[in-house]
Amino acid sequence: MPSLLGQRRGLAQCATPSGRFVVLALDHRQNLRRELRPDDPDAVGYAEMASFKVAVVEALAPVASGVLVDPEVGVGPAIAEGALPGGTGLIVAIEATGYEGPSTARTSRVLAGWSVAAARRIGASAAKLLLYYNPDSPTAGSQEALLTTVAQDCARQGLPLFLEPLSYSLDGSPLAGEDRRRVVVATARRLTRIGGDVLKAEFPYDAGADDEGRWTDACAELDEASRLPWVLLSGGLDDARFEAQVRVACDAGASGALAGRSVWADAARLAEPERSQWLATAGRDRLGRLAAIISEHGRDWLPRWLEAMTPDVPGEAWYATE
Repeated sequence: MPSLLGQRRGLAQCATPSGRFVVLALDHRQNLRRELRPDDPDAVGYAEMASFKVAVVEALAPVASGVLVDPEVGVGPAIAEGALPGGTGLIVAIEATGYEGPSTARTSRVLAGWSVAAARRIGASAAKLLLYYNPDSPTAGSQEALLTTVAQDCARQGLPLFLEPLSYSLDGSPLAGEDRRRVVVATARRLTRIGGDVLKAEFPYDAGADDEGRWTDACAELDEASRLPWVLLSGGLDDARFEAQVRVACDAGASGALAGRSVWADAARLAEPERSQWLATAGRDRLGRLAAIISEHGRDWLPRWLEAMTPDVPGEAWYATE
């Protein structure tokens, strides 16, 4: 068993000193176009998206333990323009946006021209793979094979992998209630035994439901199912509801959150200089509140990761065999 030094170091770079993940998620592409121009998303070009991402990263990265960005629009400008502090973890998406195939049998794919090795070369602390998944879908096997391939690529590069499954129904209807819980939990149980270092999980119950007892039970079931440390994704929720879900998830065993639109979406509807002013005040306050919740309620990622990975302690001449 390898010592997994690169993976451990990369995850530590993305976490707080106490081992919690407070990650700003900004890998959005199509969703960002819709936030910037709801009436005409196709009119949003590269320069407008890049400018927005740089502004968000510059304002909010100092409050975050890590930042998740995409290779197409986000990571190049964020590094080149000095928006990303050197001490902040950098997670880079590997997948192409969207999916192939029908909505009831979805297939993810790696972005053409991009790779885990390329992410390592530009200084990433970790990679992220979004995987559309339903354990009963006819594409489940091919999606599992993609995860295996990307996880193996990450292992070769010594780069940790954040695994982000996105669930869907097989009949085209919204995945809700107990069906959502079943799919999210079964997905965590199956995929975290195939590959990855951290599970970036959907909330395992309806976002609109106000039954905190069911929230708690569902999160406890998700915690039991996941072999890996896990964090919660925001999924476009408003900030107040996402904060409530993060608290419940962390009490159940989560190690933090990757927060996207719940933190920065309101800024997309503002022009400069109001946008930067909002990010520096309300945006920072939102991410700061999440950080406080995660610090108080979250679980250190390291013990669970060590239990899952059981890395060797490097001995004499370890470098000759890595």
